[in-house]
Amino acid sequence: MARAALFDVDGTLVDTNHLHVTTWWEAFRQAGHRVSTHAIHRAIGLGSDHLIAHLLGDGRDRDQDAQISATHKALYGTYAERLAPLDGARDLLHTLANRGWRIVLATSAGGRELAALRRAVDADDVIEGTASADDVSEGKPAPDPVQRALELAGASAGEAVFVGDTVWDMEAAANAGVRAVALLSGGIARADLEGAGAAAVYRDPADLLSHLDSSLLAQLERT
Repeated sequence: MARAALFDVDGTLVDTNHLHVTTWWEAFRQAGHRVSTHAIHRAIGLGSDHLIAHLLGDGRDRDQDAQISATHKALYGTYAERLAPLDGARDLLHTLANRGWRIVLATSAGGRELAALRRAVDADDVIEGTASADDVSEGKPAPDPVQRALELAGASAGEAVFVGDTVWDMEAAANAGVRAVALLSGGIARADLEGAGAAAVYRDPADLLSHLDSSLLAQLERT
């Protein structure tokens, strides 16, 4: 039986969510928009196009979208060599791989940003594939990234577990018919994650690793 552990990256494996909040805030400010950091934080996990639309609405000047996204990308890029993995991230991926899980990433990041995230995680030897923003037509909360990750893993929805840190992650997994667990390391409240479909919530990758034998992943191993 194929077993696939599908992982979001930002806020799930690498400690980046608040860097994204700060750099999006500055990108919006430079374009003349006042957007609260709280609202931005709640939107992290969406792809750039969807995030801008979510925060500025359909009545915005769409001609600004590309520049806002480019400004965010440039500002965030200054942190590329300093990104830090979350506690237990690498060990969790290696432990799952050693237990026979196929590890695939499903992320809104792409290009150089994704490369920097993978360097931070330092687990390329066990990552079998990545469904990135470059590979799908619609990002989270659409099911496309999760479905593409399933294809890369050669697994069905019933043979997979998705691990993420945002409401959008949970919704994307649910839309793809994949069971999901959530981590609090991205800063989203437990109740919000559970309300979006998380079957269980853990503090961070290290906490999930310490409870692995009682987790949803272990349940799937026994089926």
